[in-house]
Amino acid sequence: MKDHYTVEVFWSDEDKGFIAFVHELEGCSAWGETREAALREVETAIGLWLEAAKEMGRQIPLPNPPALSFH
Repeated sequence: MKDHYTVEVFWSDEDKGFIAFVHELEGCSAWGETREAALREVETAIGLWLEAAKEMGRQIPLPNPPALSFH
Protein backbone atom coordinates (compact mmCIF):
# COMPACT_ATOMS: atom_id res chain seq x y z
CA MET A 1 0.00 0.00 0.00
CA LYS A 2 1.36 3.40 -0.92
CA ASP A 3 3.15 4.86 2.07
CA HIS A 4 1.30 2.35 4.27
CA TYR A 5 -1.82 4.42 4.82
CA THR A 6 -4.59 2.76 6.81
CA VAL A 7 -7.19 1.27 4.46
CA GLU A 8 -10.49 -0.17 5.61
CA VAL A 9 -12.46 -2.41 3.25
CA PHE A 10 -16.10 -3.31 3.78
CA TRP A 11 -19.08 -4.65 1.84
CA SER A 12 -21.72 -2.10 0.86
CA ASP A 13 -25.23 -3.44 0.21
CA GLU A 14 -26.15 -0.06 -1.25
CA ASP A 15 -23.27 -0.12 -3.76
CA LYS A 16 -23.33 -3.91 -4.27
CA GLY A 17 -19.58 -4.09 -3.89
CA PHE A 18 -16.61 -3.48 -1.64
CA ILE A 19 -15.63 0.00 -0.56
CA ALA A 20 -12.03 0.76 0.42
CA PHE A 21 -11.34 4.04 2.16
CA VAL A 22 -8.19 5.62 3.52
CA HIS A 23 -8.47 6.89 7.08
CA GLU A 24 -5.74 9.52 6.81
CA LEU A 25 -6.74 10.97 3.42
CA GLU A 26 -10.09 12.73 3.59
CA GLY A 27 -12.39 11.67 0.77
CA CYS A 28 -10.01 9.05 -0.61
CA SER A 29 -11.91 5.86 -1.40
CA ALA A 30 -12.53 3.31 -4.12
CA TRP A 31 -15.04 0.63 -5.12
CA GLY A 32 -14.58 -2.91 -6.41
CA GLU A 33 -16.65 -6.02 -7.09
CA THR A 34 -14.20 -7.96 -4.91
CA ARG A 35 -12.08 -7.02 -1.89
CA GLU A 36 -8.95 -7.40 -4.05
CA ALA A 37 -10.37 -5.14 -6.78
CA ALA A 38 -11.24 -2.46 -4.22
CA LEU A 39 -7.68 -2.60 -2.85
CA ARG A 40 -6.19 -2.28 -6.35
CA GLU A 41 -8.45 0.69 -7.08
CA VAL A 42 -7.64 2.42 -3.79
CA GLU A 43 -3.92 2.19 -4.66
CA THR A 44 -4.68 4.34 -7.70
CA ALA A 45 -6.89 6.66 -5.64
CA ILE A 46 -4.12 7.19 -3.07
CA GLY A 47 -1.63 8.11 -5.79
CA LEU A 48 -4.06 10.56 -7.38
CA TRP A 49 -5.01 12.05 -4.00
CA LEU A 50 -1.36 12.64 -3.09
CA GLU A 51 -0.56 14.08 -6.52
CA ALA A 52 -3.50 16.50 -6.37
CA ALA A 53 -2.65 17.57 -2.82
CA LYS A 54 0.95 18.31 -3.83
CA GLU A 55 -0.20 20.34 -6.86
CA MET A 56 -2.54 22.37 -4.64
CA GLY A 57 0.13 22.89 -2.00
CA ARG A 58 -1.87 21.02 0.64
CA GLN A 59 -0.13 19.36 3.57
CA ILE A 60 0.21 15.61 3.07
CA PRO A 61 -0.97 13.66 6.14
CA LEU A 62 1.49 11.14 7.47
CA PRO A 63 0.40 7.50 7.60
CA ASN A 64 -0.77 6.30 11.01
CA PRO A 65 1.79 4.10 12.75
CA PRO A 66 1.01 0.40 12.36
CA ALA A 67 -1.08 -1.11 15.11
CA LEU A 68 0.48 -3.80 17.22
CA SER A 69 -1.30 -7.10 17.34
CA PHE A 70 -0.85 -9.68 20.05
CA HIS A 71 -2.27 -13.19 19.74
